[in-house]
Amino acid sequence: MSVALSGTLALVIAVPMAADLLRRPIEAAAGPGPVMGVVTLLGGVGGVVHAALRDRSGRLHAKGVRGLRLSLARIDAMTPPEFEVAVRDLLVRDGVPARHVGRRNDQAADVIAEDPRRGRIVLQCKHTTVGGGVGAPVMYQVKGTAGPAHGARHAVVVTNGNVTREARRWGDRHGVHWVDRARLRQWAEEGRSLPEVAGLPLGRRGRVGRGLRGPGTAGAP
Repeated sequence: MSVALSGTLALVIAVPMAADLLRRPIEAAAGPGPVMGVVTLLGGVGGVVHAALRDRSGRLHAKGVRGLRLSLARIDAMTPPEFEVAVRDLLVRDGVPARHVGRRNDQAADVIAEDPRRGRIVLQCKHTTVGGGVGAPVMYQVKGTAGPAHGARHAVVVTNGNVTREARRWGDRHGVHWVDRARLRQWAEEGRSLPEVAGLPLGRRGRVGRGLRGPGTAGAP
């Protein structure tokens, strides 16, 4: 970790702690009333500083993944959480703000992206052994949660393995896009964008499955 980034993280932690540490002795001496304005002000300043540092951290991260290329061999060697982070980084590389949210009970969302031209995208990442497949039940799950639980316009299943014929057909019919091993190579190794390889159309209105074209149609710019 760089010195600059270490300093940024230290400030993110230190500002709220400083406000709390200052509040306690003052309240002990004078009671809470006289110091509420000061504490509120410090909290506001801390929030502004935190937001600024978070924005700076985001810009540093975007710079760090610029031009990112990942081979399938490297992706195959990843753990599932590492694969989720890699998917996020590929989106950021393409200029799409994204965050890694994958965890237990994540409601079929490992990465959430905010595409300014397409709206919110929920991505479910499936890291498999080489030759492993993703079946239709994954599509059903993503379809059921992307819009209602996450307010997403688009849903995408990304895997380093294969997507079964049934899953592809169901996804194409119901607006759940997919990136299989061949498309992942185009995205991660060749540097094409996710909307291009997965066929995500333009448009921010609506939620998953409302008038969307399937990945089998012409890709969006």
